[in-house]
Amino acid sequence: MISEFNELSDKIGLLAEMTHALRRENAQLRKDNAALAAENAQYVQRMREAQERVEALLEKIPELVQAGLEQAASEAMAHAAENGKEA
Repeated sequence: MISEFNELSDKIGLLAEMTHALRRENAQLRKDNAALAAENAQYVQRMREAQERVEALLEKIPELVQAGLEQAASEAMAHAAENGKEA
């Protein structure tokens, strides 16, 4: 009977140790999870900023294309005028 109580006492002690270990692990996991959530929030913000920059650049493309076409036309006309003077 005493050996059964000792065995039960040992099992309760082991259970208490496991409970403490699991609580420590759980606390560490919560801490790690909070750190990862903060890091993820920073990445989300960086992605938003990058998306805004890309969208701004995409909006400028038609303007740049139009300016390039106008410049090319102007240069072609100037070149044609120079060639006309030489002939």
